[in-house]
Amino acid sequence: MRIILCWMTAALLLRSATAMADGDLGHKILGAVGLDAGTQPDEGVYVGDRFIYFSADQLRNRRGGLVPVKGLDIDAHANVLGVSATLKPEGAPYLSAALAVPVAWVSTKADVPSADIDRFGLGDIFVEPLKLGWRLPHLDTVASYSFYAPTGQADRKGLGRSQWSQQFSLGGTLFFDDERAFRLSVLASYNLYHQKIGIDVTRGDTVQIQGGLGGRWFQVLDAGIVGYGLWQVADDRGSDLPLALRGARERVFGLGPEIGITIPALRARLTARYEWDFGAKSRPEGQVLVVGLSFPAWRPP
Repeated sequence: MRIILCWMTAALLLRSATAMADGDLGHKILGAVGLDAGTQPDEGVYVGDRFIYFSADQLRNRRGGLVPVKGLDIDAHANVLGVSATLKPEGAPYLSAALAVPVAWVSTKADVPSADIDRFGLGDIFVEPLKLGWRLPHLDTVASYSFYAPTGQADRKGLGRSQWSQQFSLGGTLFFDDERAFRLSVLASYNLYHQKIGIDVTRGDTVQIQGGLGGRWFQVLDAGIVGYGLWQVADDRGSDLPLALRGARERVFGLGPEIGITIPALRARLTARYEWDFGAKSRPEGQVLVVGLSFPAWRPP
């Protein structure tokens, strides 16, 4: 039980970079992006801070059935600080790059004492060396490559081991009005995982989709419905993989509201979204809260 909870919980936030509306700072964690998931930001340098909270008291097996773990209480927190930059060379698409560093804390409790986990440390560093974007009056499209570099902080008893991973993303935003206020945004990503450091285990690759439908009112208020989906498309593998996890493929969906407020005096944007899991398989089923603040450190005249 300790091994199963450890592996599933550590996967939730140990690689916990997130995203900001005006610059991509990572989107592997479900719920990290929403109404602006596939939107191309304006030129500038953006600084952002994000807080993520995931909680769950249910564990689902590979068929979606409830695993009877009495007293299960999973809490995972992460705070991410990062910076991104976007340029628009003449005659070329938008070019962006980003870097983010997360700090995470994971706690798992159950009536089985050996299942308890309480760990704190750095998550994997998000690096996006290249993101391309195109902008039309009623359509944005984006494509990016990024990777997550292990820090070694997760290499402790009870947290699992670090790994390198790569992410390939493609998305877009469709605007329904000339002011680009009401929109439908979608971002799809393929996550390619490498073998965990120091142990013969490789997580199976995953496909995920995030996005939302909503609009802007009074030039300062954004609101809408956001959601996500994740499918594991390859089995976990390796000689050190616990027998209970062999052949189990993760799947989950989520849905909830998002609200954002622009603060003109600070040139900042405050965003919050809350989403509930459903249809989960081979993972905990809970809810996630993401709160972020972003502002432009520089914009061209």
